[in-house]
Amino acid sequence: MDLSLSTLKQRLTSAKVLVVGDVMLDRYWFGEVNRISPEAPVPVVKVESVEERPGGAANVAKNIAALGGQTGLLSVVGDDEPASALEKLLVADQIDAGLLRDASLVTTVKLRVIGRQQQLIRIDFETMPSHEVLAAKLADFEARLPNVDVVILSDYGKGGLTHIRKMIELARAAGKPVLVDPKGADWSRYEGATLITPNRSEFKEVAGGWSNEEELIQKANAVRERFNLEGLLVTRSEEGMTLFLEGATFHQPTFAREVFDVTGAGDTVIATLGLMLAAGESMQSSVEWANRAAGIVVGKLGTAVALPEELLPA
Repeated sequence: MDLSLSTLKQRLTSAKVLVVGDVMLDRYWFGEVNRISPEAPVPVVKVESVEERPGGAANVAKNIAALGGQTGLLSVVGDDEPASALEKLLVADQIDAGLLRDASLVTTVKLRVIGRQQQLIRIDFETMPSHEVLAAKLADFEARLPNVDVVILSDYGKGGLTHIRKMIELARAAGKPVLVDPKGADWSRYEGATLITPNRSEFKEVAGGWSNEEELIQKANAVRERFNLEGLLVTRSEEGMTLFLEGATFHQPTFAREVFDVTGAGDTVIATLGLMLAAGESMQSSVEWANRAAGIVVGKLGTAVALPEELLPA
C-alpha cells in the first residue's frame, strides 16, 4: 500500500469491472421520534428528509465508481418508477448500466425508516424476474466480456442470476477472473469461479461450524476444492477476514475503528477486491485493500462507499 494518492487513482482509472446481479433501490426516510403512537406501541416518526441510493449489485458498481474504476452493470428491473429512479442514480455515478425492463416485475425496493440515527423498520418490495428477460441479459453479458478485466457476480437471491453457471463458464473461457458474492447453501451453481466471498454465517451454511482456526482452514480448503475455486474469502465481522488459497492462508484483522452500520459492507469488500485485481494487484494485496475499505464504510450510515483518499494510511 506504499502508493501516493495520484498513483493509486491513476491505476484505478484504467481498471474495468463488469458487475452482474440483483439490483435494488435503497430508500431512506429520516426523521425525529418524540412520542409513541396512541394506536399501537410503536414510535411515531416525523419524516424530515428522504434519500435514495443504489443497492445490491448496483451498490457494488457504485463502490467501484467511487474509487475511480470503470464499471458496467447488468441486471433486470421492473418497468416502474423505482427503476427510473435507480437509472438516474447510476447515470449520476457514471456507471454504464444495462437494466433490462420487465413489465411483470416490481423493482426491488428496500425502504428504511431512520429515527435518531437508528433503523426502526425496513419494508421490502420485490418480485422474481422472468426467464425470457434473463436470457436476453446473458447475450448482453457475453458481448461485454472482451472489454472488461474482472467480472463480479452479486447474488442477492432475487432471481437475477438464474444463468450464473453459464456466465462463469463464458467469463473463464474469455480469461476473466470471476468473483462471486454468494447467497444460500447451494454453491454448486458457483463452481469454477475464481473466488467466492461469503460472510461467516453464509460459510457456516455450507461448511458447518468449527471450534478452532485449524478446523476452519480444513473446512475452507475442502469447500474450495469441492467447488473448484482458486480462492475463498470469508469475512468474519469483528474477527476480520481470511483468504484461503491452495497451500496458503492469509488473515486480515478488522480495520474498523468504529462500527456504525454494516449495511452494504459485503458489497464494498467484493467491489474493492475486484477493482484492485483489475488494476493489477495480487489476490493477497487486493484483500488488504478490501479489508481497509470495509472498515471505512461500516463507520458510515447505510449503503456507503469508500473514497481513494480514505484508503491510504494516514
